[in-house]
Amino acid sequence: MALRRGFKSECERIAERIRAEAHLSTGAQVTPETLAEHLDVEVLAGDTLLPRSRFEELRELQDDAFSACTFPPIHGRHVVVFNPLATAGRRNSDVAHELAHILLGHELSRVETIGESTFLSCDPQQEEEARWLAGCLLLPRELLLREVRRGRSAKAIAKKYDVSEDMATYRINVTGVLRQTRRGRRSRAAS
Repeated sequence: MALRRGFKSECERIAERIRAEAHLSTGAQVTPETLAEHLDVEVLAGDTLLPRSRFEELRELQDDAFSACTFPPIHGRHVVVFNPLATAGRRNSDVAHELAHILLGHELSRVETIGESTFLSCDPQQEEEARWLAGCLLLPRELLLREVRRGRSAKAIAKKYDVSEDMATYRINVTGVLRQTRRGRRSRAAS
């Protein structure tokens, strides 16, 4: 799905602004909890609201059915609920994705049902926008470029910054930092 012209650059600027407001450098590791606190968003594990067994049942029905969701402001504050069965890296990516929805002002627009569970979700365009901004928040392009130039793999970057390997791979691929690094090395070798 195509993002509107200029959206990707806008997201890098949003991430830079949020990091600056939270007194974090572009290269600093950031946790979604730090971002959530800065944005005055409450983050909860799903098993603080429902029995853990409900998440296990849902995983049996469809493994990736629920990662996280955002409840509209209750008493003036958004609440993000994440899947308690997710790995730390996956949870961080999922919570950052939900924070991106909030930052972009997305509205819940569809009701979906899996088994006996009902979910509200955003449209595919908004999901892609949130995916992009979440990546910028957790792994800004400048940070990725520095790490790739140091020879770090997606797996090493994911571990260092506590995100899912899928998120690190996605960001490396979509930002073009790997191509940029290779061109720079070829250019220096030719000199």
